[in-house]
Amino acid sequence: MPELPEVEITRRHLATALDGHTLTGVQVRHDRTARYNASPAEVESRLSLRRIENLGRHGKFLVADLDDGQVMVAHLGMSGRFTISNPGDEILLHTHFVAAFDDDQQVRFIDPRTFGFVAVFDDREESPLSRLGPDAWSDPPSAGELSARLRGRTAPIKALLLDQGPIAGLGNIYADEILHRSRIHPLTPGGRVRGEKAAVLLEATRDVLAMAIANGGTTLDDLAYLLPDGRAGENLSSLSVYGREDLPCPSCGTPIRRVLVRARSTHFCPSCQKSPRGVVTVSL
Repeated sequence: MPELPEVEITRRHLATALDGHTLTGVQVRHDRTARYNASPAEVESRLSLRRIENLGRHGKFLVADLDDGQVMVAHLGMSGRFTISNPGDEILLHTHFVAAFDDDQQVRFIDPRTFGFVAVFDDREESPLSRLGPDAWSDPPSAGELSARLRGRTAPIKALLLDQGPIAGLGNIYADEILHRSRIHPLTPGGRVRGEKAAVLLEATRDVLAMAIANGGTTLDDLAYLLPDGRAGENLSSLSVYGREDLPCPSCGTPIRRVLVRARSTHFCPSCQKSPRGVVTVSL
């Protein structure tokens, strides 16, 4: 958390402040925020006086093309969020990155748990983007491509959706929602999700992400995700299974169950999502 919808909404908010504007000052205020570069000073130097050509996104990463050919990559981690501020605004606790622009606006990164980062890479350096599969929203694979990526995989499909290799951008919340909508049990071996089943999963992915984006993303009770303007996302009430253990499935009324998949809490409906042959499901 945040996942693809929350990062996409953040991107849309920030693009108006960043696209085509030049960085006039950069301050990295925590070493961990700059951990993918040599030091905070290196991030500051690489960004100094650079113009942002375009703010994009791949999976859960924000990706900004700079005018010198470098790329700025940012990840929100577990609790990070960006804000658009004026220079005189109070700098909030846990603000670890401040970027000033030529129109006197500032973009600030607030990250209490410091799992997020801001980094700058040139074309000779390997970035975290290199291991990502196709984006689940803006450039999804075809059913055939996804089937090929999953072919022979024995790991549970839930774990493979979280891996970011077969398809990028999904986390715990939306993987559960997508599998429920596509009626695929989370422990189904990835190699069994092929053909029509892969097509159904991709259609469910599109529907679930579209709803989440339209609702402003999912803000849980911990308020780990807020929009750049400080508002909470409103998608929580639209979730069918995630966080709804023992509550009735909205499709059939069967109580939602919870299991661990590769140490991740996973919610599903045992009636809508039948356990695959040969797989034993043990509830928590």
